[in-house]
Amino acid sequence: MNAATAIAIIVIVTILFFAARYIYKEKKKGNACIGCPYADSCPKHRQNEAACCGNALHQKADTH
Repeated sequence: MNAATAIAIIVIVTILFFAARYIYKEKKKGNACIGCPYADSCPKHRQNEAACCGNALHQKADTH
């Protein structure tokens, strides 16, 4: 294994670590729609309505 391969592996492992850490922290906070810009205002989390990314709030925001 040469230096370039080792550096590439370290970079990929670091990216995967921080991605997994971010997902873990968001799930721990109770955010079910990680990465969704409307996750905080999603009716699914407040009233158990339609699926987060399929509800009317998101569809309305996507059309503008």
